[in-house]
Amino acid sequence: MLLWIAAVTLLASIAVYLIQRASFSRFRQYANFPQLRSSLLWGHLKALDGVMREGDRRRHIDQVFLEIKQKLNNPPVFIADFRPFLHVICVICDHGVAEQISRSSKIFPYSVPKGNAADIFKPLMGAKSIILSEGTEWKGLRKRFNPGFAPQHLISLLPCIIDRVGQFIEILDGYAASGEVFGLGELCTNLTFDVIGAVSMDEDFRAQREQAAQSEIVVLFRDFVATWRTGGSAAWDVFKVRAQARRWWLSRRLNRVLRREVQRKYAEWKAHGARKQARSVLALSFEAVESLDGHILDQTCDQIKTFLFAGHDTTSSLLQWAFYELSRTPHALRAARQELEDIFGPDSSPDAVRAQLLTGQSENLLSRMPYISAIVKETLRLHPPAGTARHVPYGSGFNVQLPDGEMLCLDGMVLHNCATIIQRDERVYGPTKETFVPERWLDQQPNGAETEANSLPPSAWRPFERGPRNCIGQELAIIEARVVLACTLRRYDFTKVGLGEVQRNNKGQAVMDEGGQYKVKSELFNIWEVIGKPVDGTQMRVAITGVDIQ
Repeated sequence: MLLWIAAVTLLASIAVYLIQRASFSRFRQYANFPQLRSSLLWGHLKALDGVMREGDRRRHIDQVFLEIKQKLNNPPVFIADFRPFLHVICVICDHGVAEQISRSSKIFPYSVPKGNAADIFKPLMGAKSIILSEGTEWKGLRKRFNPGFAPQHLISLLPCIIDRVGQFIEILDGYAASGEVFGLGELCTNLTFDVIGAVSMDEDFRAQREQAAQSEIVVLFRDFVATWRTGGSAAWDVFKVRAQARRWWLSRRLNRVLRREVQRKYAEWKAHGARKQARSVLALSFEAVESLDGHILDQTCDQIKTFLFAGHDTTSSLLQWAFYELSRTPHALRAARQELEDIFGPDSSPDAVRAQLLTGQSENLLSRMPYISAIVKETLRLHPPAGTARHVPYGSGFNVQLPDGEMLCLDGMVLHNCATIIQRDERVYGPTKETFVPERWLDQQPNGAETEANSLPPSAWRPFERGPRNCIGQELAIIEARVVLACTLRRYDFTKVGLGEVQRNNKGQAVMDEGGQYKVKSELFNIWEVIGKPVDGTQMRVAITGVDIQ
């Protein structure tokens, strides 16, 4: 009897202790952080589900975080407690705080480490990826691959980019002739796949052709990335058992193919490298290694996977949103077309533009596109493909200062610099924070008056993140977008179909809002497909400019 009483007492004591610990973790450990109402059992999961139910559940988690920030009266940071499934996430909403995380510091010389915050992407990019590596290993990788992404080198690769854009234009011409609805997302993704294949490996992936003619790398990589596109957000990926199994199988196949191709490319480079100028990122990287041993081979394959993913999906998303925003912002489209006419002359055909870009004046021509560049910046401001996640180890003593001077210790947390929130901050971008306004990035208006570009803090625009670990391929994305827009904007008129479709009055005329954009019947939005992408694949019709699309 006494033994039974002792056992019950012990169990009761353990239960009380566990409840007290859970209560401390849920309600007192981070009580000084803004947050939704927490549950002892579920943390913020239940509250998060409530917010998600207020809109389309498919929308990107960053959009949900933006709505939570508004509910919390727009704090500079807030937390989301998803324990025990995930770490506590600190969502960063202020550009000044984000800058403290992404810059070098005494505690973290290369900025706050990624840690295990990005573990979900290890199968996609590889454990040795430049995105996932840390410290001196990351520094060595950055040094090795930087030459392949230097602006001057990328300009030398313009013929490769322009050739792939020519195929893109042929496909658009076909859809313009037929008048059928098509997914612009697939076309942009195929184009950017071809470009990154040429730039990174000097390979023709044939991604814009029918599947039977496509490179084995393209087919495998598409299937591989698709295992992350099973609905929901990154947080729940670990529970998708079937997707995980298929991912493992495809990863092994893709790695075998990439290893074979890298070894072949290295053998070619060894045989001809001294007599032939290196063109691709891969070939340039060989100059920094003495031999292709097992470690270097694995490391190189992981970088190729990283470049293939980051180099095609993010630029594809940028192009889709740029075409969409211009299709409903007539003053911006007119300004872009006028700039292109001033640069390239009255012949608006893509062939004429491409011919000029293939001359020795290509760098000069691209530098004379302030409005096109502003379109790219504004598109990335409103629709950043991704943010960055970092993890502060316990005991680091890492503190950030909030705008009001308060200091917060972020030890043990996953930090999410949420570009979607930061780049729509009304304190920075004013009442037009939700509106597509490329002019905000111009140094001067046509009348000579200064614009807000002179006062916008650089840290408030971070689609490629900032600091020492900013995106190595950002110049490629911007150059590629400029070339595509320069070749297409004067030739085509795009009309959105379905989500994001323009409202029309009883005369069939588009209805303009007070911000100079056409009103829409419903909002187009991003979903999480490893990065943020338009939910419907950007369904469009296209017509040759001046030809009635209806």
